[in-house]
Amino acid sequence: MGMGKVVVMDHPLIKHKITILRKKETSCKDFREIIGEVASLMCYEATRDLELEPIDIETPICECTGYQLSGKKLAVVPILRAGLGMVEGILAMIPAARVGHIGLYRDEKTFEPVEYFCKLPKDVSVRQVFVVDPMLATGGSAVAAIDKLKEHGCKNVRFLCTIAAPEGIEVLQKAHPDVDIYVGVIDEKLNENAYIVPGLGDAGDRIFGTK
Repeated sequence: MGMGKVVVMDHPLIKHKITILRKKETSCKDFREIIGEVASLMCYEATRDLELEPIDIETPICECTGYQLSGKKLAVVPILRAGLGMVEGILAMIPAARVGHIGLYRDEKTFEPVEYFCKLPKDVSVRQVFVVDPMLATGGSAVAAIDKLKEHGCKNVRFLCTIAAPEGIEVLQKAHPDVDIYVGVIDEKLNENAYIVPGLGDAGDRIFGTK
C-alpha cells in the first residue's frame, strides 16, 4: 500500500494567520477566532477532490445543469479538547457534516494516550472523516484516534492539523499509511517536553484560556 500524502498548505493567508497564532501576546479571543479561520482555509484545500454529480436546476432565467456533492457524506472528528477549536471553522464550510468526538489524555507515567470519551455518528463508517487537532506533536493522540475510527469501520480518513513536528508525521504515517495528512506548517522538531519548536505553546490552553 502506498503512503498517504502529506499536503503542506502554503497559502499566504494560512501563513499569515499561523504567524499571529504563534505570537505569545495574541489574546485568547483572537487565538480562538484565528484557529477557526485557519481550519476553514485548510478545509477548503482538503476538500478539493470531493466528488461532484450533475444536477438539473432552474435559474430565474432558464434551465441549466449545476453540480452538487455526491458520494460519501462528511464527518468531522475533533480530538478533545484542542480539536474543538477547529470544528466551527470546518462547519462554516460544510454545514451538513456530522461531528464525532474522541477524548484522549496522556498518561503522566507512560506518556501513552488514554481514551476517556468517544461518541461518533452512527453511520461514521461510510463517511469521509476529517480528524482534526491543531497540533501533531508526538503523533500518539492522532494514531490512537484513527485506530478508534478504524475499529468503527472507517475506511476514508484524513488528518488536519495547523502545526506538525516531523516526528509526529513520521509516527502517524507509519501507523496509518492510508491516511492523508493536511498540515498548515511543518516545524523544526519536538523539544524534551514533547512541545513543538517553535510551535505556539499549548493550543488547548490558548483556545480555552486555561493557562
